[in-house]
Amino acid sequence: MANIIGGIGASHSPTIAFAKDTNKQNDPAWSPIFEGFDKVKDWVAAKDVDVLFFIFNDHVTSFFFDHYSPFVLGIDDQYVTADEGGGARNFPAAQAHQALSRHIAHSLAAQEFDISTFQKKPLDHGFFSPYSMIIPSDPSDWKGRVIPLQVGVLQFPAPTAKRCFNFGKALRNAILSFPENLNVAIVATGGLSHQVHGERCGFNDEQWDSEFLELLESNPEELTKLTHAEYATKGGMEGAEVIMWLIMRGALSDDLTCVHKSSYCPSMTNIATVIFEENTPSEKIQHDPYVQLHGVEKLEGTYPFTIETSHKAYRLNAFLRQLIDPTHRDRFINDQPALMEEFGLSDIEKEMVAGKQWIELIRYGVIFFCLEKMAAVLGQSNPEVYAAMRGETIEEFQASRKVSMTYSVSAK
Repeated sequence: MANIIGGIGASHSPTIAFAKDTNKQNDPAWSPIFEGFDKVKDWVAAKDVDVLFFIFNDHVTSFFFDHYSPFVLGIDDQYVTADEGGGARNFPAAQAHQALSRHIAHSLAAQEFDISTFQKKPLDHGFFSPYSMIIPSDPSDWKGRVIPLQVGVLQFPAPTAKRCFNFGKALRNAILSFPENLNVAIVATGGLSHQVHGERCGFNDEQWDSEFLELLESNPEELTKLTHAEYATKGGMEGAEVIMWLIMRGALSDDLTCVHKSSYCPSMTNIATVIFEENTPSEKIQHDPYVQLHGVEKLEGTYPFTIETSHKAYRLNAFLRQLIDPTHRDRFINDQPALMEEFGLSDIEKEMVAGKQWIELIRYGVIFFCLEKMAAVLGQSNPEVYAAMRGETIEEFQASRKVSMTYSVSAK
């Protein structure tokens, strides 16, 4: 079974990545940053951590306000650095533990935490600043995996401190019910006190930071009572992101020891690291995260679109979804082979699309609502697709309906 061995708290300021990439470790003004993170790096190595569950917030890089969710779990197989305006950081991709991430997603939903998921999104300094300091100096030396959780703390309403703490408790159940033997550490990032906008820009309160770290260890419930405004008053508006640390703390037991704590406030952000180590091994949780789908396999001709399916057929679904773009539609009609090649479709995927193999596409993992876009572009109605999937003529299918209707999502 998976075992939670402890929790890590770490700031995620871009200062950290800058210091690492410009080799500032021997500069007196920067060396305290490295000293704190070196303790974390050594602990991760000593504990043989297999998976780092990474809680962070994106900084309007890969997650924008056209669709902004409170909790978004990564379910991909790897994550690359994002371009935040001056080019992507030259750092290797973080390899992910897909099986555990999918298990967690199903488990959280079963526990009535409505979780969003993401794939194919690069991650910014919220993730990579601390990650690059926690793993070995040569990233190839670490064989562990990551699972990222992006928390929407920039636009209000945002998750409350109490909601974050309770999320951590549900996360604990999810991880401890995973059957594979893994050492998992929960990493919370962000903070400590800072504000980067407005006339209050540059605000810090190191006394509050010290109090926060003490309460996080000994009385986290007290921290769940604070509002966003109270966190902003005490630690700065952007410093209120430390509510994410309560997810980490909620995922831990009460039988723990703080084996490391540091903070250093050189400029805009009080940069901190902390390690909470579990004193006893975790007890396995009896929890079935897949209960909502039990029995669906008995429904003949039914293919639930799961996150597993979504990842497998992501490229093909993305190709067909893009038919909402007029230029893509035109090329789909007039330059299809070249377009499919550009999207990297496999031979079997090309064959299914070119042959309008509707039921084969469904079985492969294409969601129907991408198929109806393809049908509309090809001038075929929805009922024609339904009939083909059932192995019937359009006349046979329409005869099974109360009213014979022909329609599609095409505006024409």
